[in-house]
Amino acid sequence: MKFLEKVCSIPTAPFAEGFVARYVRSFVKARPKLRLRRDGAGNLLIELPSTSRLPRWVFTAHMDHPGMVAGRMAGKDVLEADFRGWVHVDYVRGAKVRFFNDTGAGWEEVTGRVIEAAAEEDDRLLVPSKVKVRVSRPVAAGSPGMFDLGEGRVRGKRFYCRCCDDLAGVAGALTMLDALLRRPPQSPVAVLLTRGEEEGMIGAVAAAKKPVLLRKSDRLVAIETSARQPHAPLGAGAIIRIGDKSSIFDSSLCYFMTRQAEALAKKDSTFKFHRSLMPGGTCEATVYDVYGFMTGSICVALGNYHNMDREKRKLGAEYIDIDDWKNMVKLFVHLARMGHEYEPGHKLLKERIEQRFNRLAPLLG
Repeated sequence: MKFLEKVCSIPTAPFAEGFVARYVRSFVKARPKLRLRRDGAGNLLIELPSTSRLPRWVFTAHMDHPGMVAGRMAGKDVLEADFRGWVHVDYVRGAKVRFFNDTGAGWEEVTGRVIEAAAEEDDRLLVPSKVKVRVSRPVAAGSPGMFDLGEGRVRGKRFYCRCCDDLAGVAGALTMLDALLRRPPQSPVAVLLTRGEEEGMIGAVAAAKKPVLLRKSDRLVAIETSARQPHAPLGAGAIIRIGDKSSIFDSSLCYFMTRQAEALAKKDSTFKFHRSLMPGGTCEATVYDVYGFMTGSICVALGNYHNMDREKRKLGAEYIDIDDWKNMVKLFVHLARMGHEYEPGHKLLKERIEQRFNRLAPLLG
């Protein structure tokens, strides 16, 4: 939980993920066994070094969230900024926001309110592209801005924050690495953290098109917090996401993850999971699949997706179920430890099918 509250409270926005990257660097520095690499797009890869020649398992999450990036000051108290990410313009107009000036050691918070938001038609959703914000003091160009919805906090069985998508995924991946350091798995393991997902998965595309950090032999697991669905509510456990609104992920890998989740549930009575197609959006697993990588996905259900409380028609903090998140991390660790048993293709499923077939085939006549 310490990583969940800490990481989700870090300011971020598409292409302005510097504070998150700084935290990741400090996380790795404090753990000498880990290795950190960066590609030309600013994506980060944390590796748990291994002498094994087995294919690597790479858990991947994105470091951004819909928000603003400061431009120029148009007068002493009006800031012009770009809005990036998928939030309906009606939620943005008049919104209370905070910008975060970099102080070198941390950030200085500047409060403000959106006084103007220009919208454009984009993929059937009216989203703002430019905003003007009345601010309490000047904001440096390039500073990220977020809705003023508070840092991470726990209320009952839920975790609320201005950003769960996808810093909760980043926190889960770091928590997994912390656990694996104590007893490294047989297969090599890494965590890929990408940029600009909310603007079309730009960092993931860069990582896949010119794979400096990735290998074609990698088994990728895309981590998300995905908009809750009637069939995938909060509290139902970790979700093995078999697809999104654009594509279906690798069948063999999804089957292996499901079998491992079933095995974990037998050992741990508190572990809950289910499989689901999550059509609320397109995630990075689709990008990796398009570029020929073997890809699956694990997520948790998310409330107030992109800070839009659609029931109350106003901005709201995103929220997830704490046990869902804990179960997701349990599944990460278990998969990493059992990844050496995975064989591409459907050998295991074929064996199950043929076992029953051989028993009942005589009934065919």
